[in-house]
Amino acid sequence: MLRLEDLTLFVRAAALGSFSDAAREAGLPPAQVSSAIKRLETHLNIRLFARSTRSLRLTPEGETWLPFATQMLDTLQAGLQKIQATEDELRGTLQIAVPSDLGRNLLLPVFQDFRRRHPALRLRILFSDNLTDVFKDPVDVAFRYGIIDDASFISLPVVSENRRVLVASPQWIAEHGEPRTPEEVQQQNVLTYALRGRLYDRWTLIRGDERREIQVTSHIMSDDAEVIRRLAIAGEGIANKSWLDVSEDIEQGRLKIILPEYQGDNSPLNMICPHRKQLSAAVRLLYDAVREKCAAISERMPR
Repeated sequence: MLRLEDLTLFVRAAALGSFSDAAREAGLPPAQVSSAIKRLETHLNIRLFARSTRSLRLTPEGETWLPFATQMLDTLQAGLQKIQATEDELRGTLQIAVPSDLGRNLLLPVFQDFRRRHPALRLRILFSDNLTDVFKDPVDVAFRYGIIDDASFISLPVVSENRRVLVASPQWIAEHGEPRTPEEVQQQNVLTYALRGRLYDRWTLIRGDERREIQVTSHIMSDDAEVIRRLAIAGEGIANKSWLDVSEDIEQGRLKIILPEYQGDNSPLNMICPHRKQLSAAVRLLYDAVREKCAAISERMPR
């Protein structure tokens, strides 16, 4: 008889490409994952993985069987949701990936309120600016900035128009003066963001039909957008930030928009998940809560 745990470990090992990573994710010794795979192979009378000391890959038979194993787990999960959750009560664990700045400062209160309204539901929230692989990483949904043109997963728009704005603290403006032109911004040391080795040091400024790209230099850079926001508030320089991330800081006076007559690139916010079957009641209700919160903020964005 197939064991549910063995089936789950097979699917995760295939997704992660590693027995050790699958074991670490499940909180098990690596030998236990290896034993689970051996039991499956014995039961199915096929070899699922081709193993070596340096690599792990699915055999042709393993690749053929993987979608059926995944479907079995999905069907089981759907059945559990049917029998465990009433119409008014959500159960289980919802795993969410969200960008650091957006998650900590805007969406965390939404997640907290959502959990209070559904006390039988557990939330696992991952804060990171690295792009989450919704097929390999242990997440149900991910919130992601940018234009989504990958048709391999489901993408639902949260905010279709979310412009970037140049911001600095009143303290910084008092010490350095407020730039009045894009050229004056270029002459300043600014705060820049880096992701996976790429430094975002070319900023787009749009005014009517005019579109400018300026090359900036920075004295501080970080791969964490939340760090850049905090440094801007602390008076360390000009930052190029999403309106959703800094709207409250602007409204509370912690930051001020530089060159308000210009707008930055559009950075829409979307919710993505691997496939439509994962659009559970919990996911749909969370999507509605996040969209409602972000829509109210988007309406206050300077046009």
